[in-house]
Amino acid sequence: MSTNELRFRQIHLDFHTSEAIPQVGARFDPETFARTLQKAHVNSITCFARCHHGWLYYDSKRFPQLVHPNLMRRDLLREQIDACHRCDIRVPVYITVQWDLLTAKNHPEWTVLEPDGRLAGTPPFEAGFYRILCVNTPYREYLKEITREVLENLPADGVFFDIVSVRSCCCRACQAGMTAQGLDPANQSDRLLYGQQMLDGFKAEMSSFVHDLKPGCSIFYNCGHIGPAHRSSIHSFTHLELESLPSGDYWGYLHFPYTIRFARQLGHRCLGMTGKFHTDWGDFHSFKNQAALEFECFRMLALGAGCSIGDQLHPEGALCPQVYDLVGKVYSQVEAVEPWCRGARPMTEIGVFTPEEQNGDRMPTAVLGAVRMLQEAALQFDVIDSQSDFERYALLILPDRIAVDPQLASKLAAYFAGGGKTLLTFESGLDPAGNGFAMADFGAELQTEQVCDATGQPVRGRQYRLNDYLDYIKPRPVSSAGLAETEYALYTVGLRVTPLPNTTVLADTVIPYFPRLWRHFCSHRQTPSSGQISGAAIIAADHVVYFSHPMFEIYHHWAPRWCKALLLDGIDRLLGERLVRHNGPSTLQISLTQQPGRCNVHLLHYIPERRCEMIDIIEDVIPLHDLEISLRVDRPVQSVTAVPQQQTLAFKNNAKRIEFTLPRLNGHQIVQVAFEESE
Repeated sequence: MSTNELRFRQIHLDFHTSEAIPQVGARFDPETFARTLQKAHVNSITCFARCHHGWLYYDSKRFPQLVHPNLMRRDLLREQIDACHRCDIRVPVYITVQWDLLTAKNHPEWTVLEPDGRLAGTPPFEAGFYRILCVNTPYREYLKEITREVLENLPADGVFFDIVSVRSCCCRACQAGMTAQGLDPANQSDRLLYGQQMLDGFKAEMSSFVHDLKPGCSIFYNCGHIGPAHRSSIHSFTHLELESLPSGDYWGYLHFPYTIRFARQLGHRCLGMTGKFHTDWGDFHSFKNQAALEFECFRMLALGAGCSIGDQLHPEGALCPQVYDLVGKVYSQVEAVEPWCRGARPMTEIGVFTPEEQNGDRMPTAVLGAVRMLQEAALQFDVIDSQSDFERYALLILPDRIAVDPQLASKLAAYFAGGGKTLLTFESGLDPAGNGFAMADFGAELQTEQVCDATGQPVRGRQYRLNDYLDYIKPRPVSSAGLAETEYALYTVGLRVTPLPNTTVLADTVIPYFPRLWRHFCSHRQTPSSGQISGAAIIAADHVVYFSHPMFEIYHHWAPRWCKALLLDGIDRLLGERLVRHNGPSTLQISLTQQPGRCNVHLLHYIPERRCEMIDIIEDVIPLHDLEISLRVDRPVQSVTAVPQQQTLAFKNNAKRIEFTLPRLNGHQIVQVAFEESE
């Protein structure tokens, strides 16, 4: 295997080690280190050249004062790399960028300056190394010299540059740069615009610098998230690593499927990154439940990514055997199924828009609701933005708050002309000013009068603790959602819209008797339905279904079954035959990938549960039996096989679908559907 090939079984080995700890690396043994990794089926590990405390972990001749003062193995990183290479384990090296406490203390003039004049990051008398360095200062050349020494003197296979994010910096260099471009340094939007441009330039310069030193070296810049903002610098990356620890403070179990469904379209190989920690980075002597680690890794494979597990090396320098027993139990299974994952491409039918390119929100509520719901329904989808290729999808979904400017409207018009279908909810489809729908194709017209509170402020889309303002929805008989013809609570107020000609109203908006105010209220929460219809709630036409309420945000917050039923009915009206259907529970996740001559059906059944206040837990694997799977196919099928067990499954053809039964699913299973060779 090439040393530059992105491998499927990686470890990201943190080593942020305080100078207050003695005997650093005293228990490191290179052969034991490599054998432990090899036994755990690890074939790539990211090791540390420079940590957030500011210390180096190799025998630096250029910066001897930066070598960790208590490092017992002065050339620790070289010994790690050499031992791993003897076992064909790839070793990229870690270099921190914007967090380095020692450098920030020695050079405060290199630190990001806040608009109020404070130095950004951890205050002087708080624990933490999160002081933020600005790469628009002479610090950039300093960083390059550290990188030069690492690449010229160590056999590193790649570089993982960590903490590389856009900052709103007011330092002298950034102010001068903004002024030169005609931007206003006092304006936050201008600072962020310049920060993005400056950071893109930094990445391009650094990647060119690295490749001049070591052609073919892998390069990744980490900011804990991958999204539309990466498009402008994607040429500076050789691959993408999606840091997403579901038990951590930031990410959760919806972050990875949201980001990978976008990142995998950017033209680079992708790697998912979770952690062995029960919670988050730096949680020493903690262990993730095996079922949770299995789910997180198998989900990476199912969604088209390789696997990386984060660990932190103890200051003494010895890997924890119990951690690598756990890793080995999971990575042995990953290794067994790699032939069905290498080079596999996701199969999708739906593109779900994210508002991230419009508002910068890294965790948009509506999209998270859409991700959750579509996964529960086994629908196959990507997350997209305005620059994506719409023609790849039979259906586009614009969830809740996707503004449509003239450029996007033009692109959507071309998509409609080619037979494309669209589902929109709430304010999606409005022009950027929110004055009306950007296209008549959306089937609705915004009414002049909208619901406001006592002060005249609009209440649409706002949450109230006791549902002071809300709407009800009542399906009409023409709806196919399978719901009774009665009112259902939607927990927020939607838009008041009028259907355009040649459309069909599938459901009506029904209002309560009055809002819940001190002057008049009823019972513990919202006022009941008055039965009075105030307008259309769902409007359908040949190529569009429009919902006037923020259905995906409602689902993310409360998960009402009727919201899912109504939305899935709208999707099925537009999509027609789904790629995959099954008779299992909504906790079953199914993803499809394709390789030459075959389709791979990934089935996962692990249930995250809020067993504690802080995080979701997966502890148990609950088997499913006699799963009936129906798959849409476009060519004759030769065989259906559960792999890697090579268990042949009987199947039958039904029009343009095949149907087969999996006798037992114990957590994760791949089913290979092999096609007949064309003559």
